[in-house]
Amino acid sequence: MAVRIPLRIASLALVFAAPTLPAQIPQRFENLQVFPRDIPRDTLVAIMRGFTASLGVRCTFCHLEREGAAQAAGGGGGGGGLNLNFASDSLANKRKARWMLHMTDSVNTRLASLPGRDEPATNVNCMTCHRGMSKPMTIQQVVLSTTRGQSVDSAIARYRLLRNDMAAGRFDFREQPVAEVAQQLSAEGRHDDALKLLQMLQEFHPNSVNIDLQLAETYIAKGDRDAGIARLRAVLAKNPSDRRAQQRLQQLGVQP
Repeated sequence: MAVRIPLRIASLALVFAAPTLPAQIPQRFENLQVFPRDIPRDTLVAIMRGFTASLGVRCTFCHLEREGAAQAAGGGGGGGGLNLNFASDSLANKRKARWMLHMTDSVNTRLASLPGRDEPATNVNCMTCHRGMSKPMTIQQVVLSTTRGQSVDSAIARYRLLRNDMAAGRFDFREQPVAEVAQQLSAEGRHDDALKLLQMLQEFHPNSVNIDLQLAETYIAKGDRDAGIARLRAVLAKNPSDRRAQQRLQQLGVQP
């Protein structure tokens, strides 16, 4: 049974219908399990181009390239391109894509009954989550998985690299996401890793008293009381009336 999502996506997909390395698109499509079988060819092609733009991929991400059949694109626009087996279900990404289409249609169907909904209504589509990435992730996931899988230094290098592409809007580079990762690492006893992340974060948010407070608590949890007190005093240097820093210093037996 075809879902209703293709027509919702079509207008967005047309916006992203930028030329890429051409595929040899058939005149008739086989094995359509989600899209209506009578969907116009141009509409389906536009939707597929919308998928590639939303995920930052090419057609071969979901569609199998015929063995030995890849052709170089002609220098002057002469008919060359990828020879793909569009009907094949051998690639896992294509099967996942069908599941995601059904999920998105289900979400949008539920949203249609939301009381007081805006008009025109905002629907969920591929770009909502993927934002140009084949696998949508938050910056928290990137930093935490890189820290655990490699090192905190690698995570910091990755963060700096991604931050250079802030205009793409793929990640949230406000202070809170990395602060949450640092808090989690500190709770796991990885205080040094948490401190490195917070120190890096403070480079980008030098006026944040929240980062100073978290640095203070992380130093104290590590057992470095003097460094913790120094960070609490740094909070008061930025905001002399900050009650959190005042009360924490009093708990430590230090005069604010």
